[in-house]
Amino acid sequence: MSNISMRSERTVQTADVSAFDMKLEIVVIPVSDVDRAKRFYSELGWRLDLDFKAGDGYRVIQFTPPGSGCSVMFGKNITAAAPGSAQALHLVVSDIVAARNELLRRGIEISEPFHDTGGVFHHADATCVVSGLNPQRQSYASYASFSDPDGNGWLLQEVTMRLSGDIEAGDTRFTNEVVKAIHATTAG
Repeated sequence: MSNISMRSERTVQTADVSAFDMKLEIVVIPVSDVDRAKRFYSELGWRLDLDFKAGDGYRVIQFTPPGSGCSVMFGKNITAAAPGSAQALHLVVSDIVAARNELLRRGIEISEPFHDTGGVFHHADATCVVSGLNPQRQSYASYASFSDPDGNGWLLQEVTMRLSGDIEAGDTRFTNEVVKAIHATTAG
């Protein structure tokens, strides 16, 4: 059974349970120096939504990346997680070269683009990671990485065509080329 058909069956099985919206809106990231983190996320060009302080050493800062429906939050006394322990936080971009160049222009240290020879999602095993953009520029297949000052790890991921969780071979909503590309990127 393919990954796509398994996902479709799971979607059908849970459709009755998830008849209401559930939106990821906040990701808490652990930092050691709140003001340093605030400067860093400002330098990314993200929108500052909130900087709340209470007299008891409690502070909450929230930033939202451009175009995102999800924000990041950090501060004092909001998480017990170790600073830098948030990893593989994905920022989806439509043009990874342009996004990377903009971050470089803003003074952010970011890796060269890379891709994974083993599939559409990068492996933790570095033996599958190859320098450079995905040769076919397949959607979901090119990355670049950076970290905040505490080591929380971010990945830019280029997505030019969204995958739907219910795409089956022969689905008439998509052209054969799109279905072939989806199956090629999800195989393995």
